[in-house]
Amino acid sequence: MCGIVGYIGTEQAAPIILDGLSKLEYRGYDSAGMAIFDGEKINTRKAVGRLKVLENLTRGGENMKGTSGIGHTRWATHGAPSDINSHPHMNNAGTIAVVHNGIIENYKELREELASTGCVFRSQTDTEVVAHLVARKYSQTKDLAEAVRLAAKKIDGAYALCVMHNDCKNKLVITKRNAPLLVGIGENELFAASDVPAII
Repeated sequence: MCGIVGYIGTEQAAPIILDGLSKLEYRGYDSAGMAIFDGEKINTRKAVGRLKVLENLTRGGENMKGTSGIGHTRWATHGAPSDINSHPHMNNAGTIAVVHNGIIENYKELREELASTGCVFRSQTDTEVVAHLVARKYSQTKDLAEAVRLAAKKIDGAYALCVMHNDCKNKLVITKRNAPLLVGIGENELFAASDVPAII
């Protein structure tokens, strides 16, 4: 099982996401990562091993500035534990970041279809197809929520997704099918998480 945490608000996102992920360590994982929007671009950090490795890499989130972001703890299913296979995954332009829990059953077919249109895959994961698929739909719609909705219609399997885009400041799009994902509403801030302890 994996963990997802998302945050949008007025506070620095990275420390909040790290704290939320620490509450999900009981779910088991072999790597962790974060994507934080700094106001201009999405920055990612990933690390194999315990969450402490990611905390040290980011100095507790201090060297990843921004008030919106997503984080993930991964238990390898498609592809060995590695920095490349860790979430978040991005499209080739580096404008979209995705974290995902679950299994995309038709990822091989989607991967072949996307590769035939020029998408270059960096990981062995099923999740990376989502980043490329959302990017394709976004290029047609220029609407992130609609792009995620259209991409999700092509996905078979169980999933919880949290998606962010460079063009969409202070916006995360989440969706799920047969996988846990919830929203927390605070004062001038919103949370997404795959289990209640990450928000409490």
